[in-house]
Amino acid sequence: MSHIHDLIVIGGGLVGGAIAWGAQAKGASVVLLDEGDIAFRAARGNFGLVWVQSKGAGMPPYAHWTRQSAALWPDLAASLRATTGVDTALHQPGGLAFCLSDDEYEQRENMLRRMHNESGDIGTRMLSRQDVRAMVPGLGDKVTGASFCPIDGHASPLHLLRALHQALGPAYRPHQRTDRIDATPDSFTVHCGTTRYIAPRIVIAAGLGSRDLAPLVGLHMPVAPLQGQIIVTERIRKLLDYPTHLLRQTDEGTVMLGDSQEDVGFDLSTRVAVLQKIADRNTQIFPALKQASVIRMWAALRVMSPDGFPVYQQSVRYPGAFAATCHSGVTLAGAHALALAPAILAGTLPDILSAFASTRFGESIAA
Repeated sequence: MSHIHDLIVIGGGLVGGAIAWGAQAKGASVVLLDEGDIAFRAARGNFGLVWVQSKGAGMPPYAHWTRQSAALWPDLAASLRATTGVDTALHQPGGLAFCLSDDEYEQRENMLRRMHNESGDIGTRMLSRQDVRAMVPGLGDKVTGASFCPIDGHASPLHLLRALHQALGPAYRPHQRTDRIDATPDSFTVHCGTTRYIAPRIVIAAGLGSRDLAPLVGLHMPVAPLQGQIIVTERIRKLLDYPTHLLRQTDEGTVMLGDSQEDVGFDLSTRVAVLQKIADRNTQIFPALKQASVIRMWAALRVMSPDGFPVYQQSVRYPGAFAATCHSGVTLAGAHALALAPAILAGTLPDILSAFASTRFGESIAA
């Protein structure tokens, strides 16, 4: 059985889902092929930040791409809610990054100053101990200050993923594992069991699976897993009105605590020592958390390139084939849906994305 479309997207996570939805919203016939929940679903462990203030240090194009996405997010959230009724729980009140020592404060201040010089002023500022205490009650004595960015926010990764899949309707095809891709310029056939999907455009957005799929269409996506662990508390009274880079309170009242970064391969097990470190830092920021019961802990795998920045590229050998991967699927959902997807349909990536080609790693594109 064969199905003909304008665009095939392989990978049903937040990156692939946003691109597929954005293309369909432009009137394209799209199919989103999803291996299903047996995949290493990064969206299940995403912290849910729409984060700008520290993105792009040393790489201005990433800073600008992130800012563009944050500005597009309200349109994405409104469109998804109008078509599906799903509230992605987007809030953009600004975000805080707390410092627990004078050295941390100085390091963050220096980093933000460099970003200001490289990428321009977005209103991020450092807050003294007194300023941040006036802004956020209940802080611990070890908090020496914080950085605040007025355009930071957060959303629900699971609600976002549900909304994208629901909005795509029959274009979303779960349990479709890609067995083979036949590629020629501007013509691609994806084999999933006995079913074939044919289109002049294809996007490889399969997260950690992209490493093996990309060479089939002349692309190079050297992604690897980086584990992160998260703690979730019971529902508690309102703790704070702002997301932070290590703690956020959901609409339901639970508090998510993170984060960790461990190179342990594809291991999804949690470790007490890592979770203890997460808990210790966050309870130093908010001592009241010591009284909250923990209801869930988990580990998930980020999709990381060698330098931590996204990979976007069109195949030279097979024009019409595109790579798209990042570890910030929530933050960049606005840009993926409303800027990247139309560009893919047009066949040319925006100039701002030229910095994200995998050739920056000094390796040749797969033949």
